[in-house]
Amino acid sequence: MSTTVIIGATSAMAEHAARCFAADGDHLVLTARDEDKLSQVAEDLRIRGASQVDVLPTFDAIAPQGMDALLEEIRRSSLQYDRVLIAHGSLPDQGECEKNEEAMHQALEVNFSSTIRLCTLLANKLSEQEAGMLAVISSVAGLRGRQSNYVYGAAKGGLNIFLQGLRNRLFEKGVRVLTILPGFVDTPMTQEIEKGPLFVSAETAGTCIHKAMTKSSADVVYVPFFWRYILWVIRAIPESLFKRLKL
Repeated sequence: MSTTVIIGATSAMAEHAARCFAADGDHLVLTARDEDKLSQVAEDLRIRGASQVDVLPTFDAIAPQGMDALLEEIRRSSLQYDRVLIAHGSLPDQGECEKNEEAMHQALEVNFSSTIRLCTLLANKLSEQEAGMLAVISSVAGLRGRQSNYVYGAAKGGLNIFLQGLRNRLFEKGVRVLTILPGFVDTPMTQEIEKGPLFVSAETAGTCIHKAMTKSSADVVYVPFFWRYILWVIRAIPESLFKRLKL
């Protein structure tokens, strides 16, 4: 039996990944922002085969007190964490971020600052264990800045670099750091975006995440895999041409 911690467990991708871990018989430790929904998810995972489901204090990434309570609970925990998945985040309105400094600040707080606070604490815990895995859902948006979502992309780009350094630091401790880069996934977060052929379901994405965490040794995974090739092309476009594109 493995202990798998999921932060942001009510997000669509994380919930489907959690169902896979439940089917494995894992001990699941969950937290998220919405207490009622979290309780529903926890009960569903018990039915689906999890050996045990515990719930940590709920938290809001832009509320310092909520984050502090969660961090303190993790510090006090005597559990051996075998796997941790950080899956919280939000997709901000780029236009609003351009007009409203507070909206931009909140987008960076949710998608970058709060995540690296969690990563720092969890990295120390896993380092002391000299074992375990820290997996973080980032985004392909962090691999090249585009006018349509560069605030979100900047947060995810910074997170990607942070995770690279953390991976380098923890390698000698036997701790795996996994960066997960989803492309377009059909979730409530993307409900305002017109769906196209590159979209995949949250269930497909969750299954890919579970597989990457349990059956792969990769440091970085694209969800689904074909985004690796799409981003290879996008990143190869010279900046002198790229800045002229409406992306």
